[in-house]
Amino acid sequence: MTRNIQVGELDRQAVEDQQVEIVERKGIGHPDSISDGIAESVSRALSQLYLDRVGKVLHYNTDETQIAAGRAAPAYGGGEVIEPIYILLVGRATKTYEVDGELVELPVDSTALKAAREYLDEHVPELEYGTDVIVDVKLGAGSGDLQDVFGEDEVQIPMANDTSYGVGHAPLTETETIVRDVEHSLNSEYADANPELGPDVKIMGKREGDRIDITVATAMVDAYIENLEAYKTAVADVREYVTELAEARTNRDVHVEVNTADNYEEGSVYLTVTGTSAEQGDDGSVGRGNRANGLITPNRPMSMEATSGKNPVNHIGKIYNLLSTEIAHSVVDEVDGIRDLQIRLLSQIGRPIDEPHVADAQVVTDDSVTVADIEDEVTAILDEKLANVTDVTRSAIEGEISTF
Repeated sequence: MTRNIQVGELDRQAVEDQQVEIVERKGIGHPDSISDGIAESVSRALSQLYLDRVGKVLHYNTDETQIAAGRAAPAYGGGEVIEPIYILLVGRATKTYEVDGELVELPVDSTALKAAREYLDEHVPELEYGTDVIVDVKLGAGSGDLQDVFGEDEVQIPMANDTSYGVGHAPLTETETIVRDVEHSLNSEYADANPELGPDVKIMGKREGDRIDITVATAMVDAYIENLEAYKTAVADVREYVTELAEARTNRDVHVEVNTADNYEEGSVYLTVTGTSAEQGDDGSVGRGNRANGLITPNRPMSMEATSGKNPVNHIGKIYNLLSTEIAHSVVDEVDGIRDLQIRLLSQIGRPIDEPHVADAQVVTDDSVTVADIEDEVTAILDEKLANVTDVTRSAIEGEISTF
């Protein structure tokens, strides 16, 4: 098989050399990220249900999860949720399937609700299920023509369900690395030792020349904060932690600010009951936040496809975004002389997913390296990854790969 793989020079500076760079990450407790996380959790649960009951993944997509914000009254020492957050699981799924001549009813809705509850319990633990948050499910049947494209016959390589594309890039810049690592660290080791930090942490990085400004917005949990002085201390502790983490990853000048909308004189601070802004007017939707690599990067090309919740068998919006990101990092790890790389994979509906309409790699090389020097190596890696594209399906079902 000869795949349409193109390797060329990227007609711009490496992002690391550009004068201005902007990078964002919405943490796991941000309403958009909660939507992504629930959608993907439901996706994995449905895949496993289908595998257990009928031996293969059937047609579904759960990438339309919506969050309607609630209303809360936070207070030092502990407030209360007045109106619960409402989460609606929306999408399409196969609810009946014929097995050995018998029509089997599949518990799709209950499986989805269980997956959503377990995700919220793990990642937004201050939310009390059923009182602080209500979860509803409306999963309809899929489009007949797309179910045909999905291919319920046993085939080795599925056919693309859409004409769409995915993008990836590598290596991460210092600013991208800092933004990613700050959120991961705050929502793991730091939060473990500091329960006042809610999971709704948003990080915005801006680099101008050799100065990096990091703006952190973090929801504080009122039950763990006694008064305004304790809140100020919590904010100062976050600022110190983030500054140390960022400075360990760059020699550039780093400046960190936390909860810049606070007004101490008026007593207006980012205090929450549950640790997420979804409790008070901040709605959420799948695909409005982080891209498949976990970042929002306006200096890079991005796909507008929502990765989370889409089926991992043939939905290009999921597979090609995950695969292009994996390819980009593999190429940079294995091929010397690359300063910046972007991968674009374009599908054509009905075409095998290992044969993209085009697989395009564009590179910025070191001064001592030309595109011709590395073209064969890059092509070989793309070809190998595309030949094993179904590995992405397995990784997604097993939860081994992050979608946001």
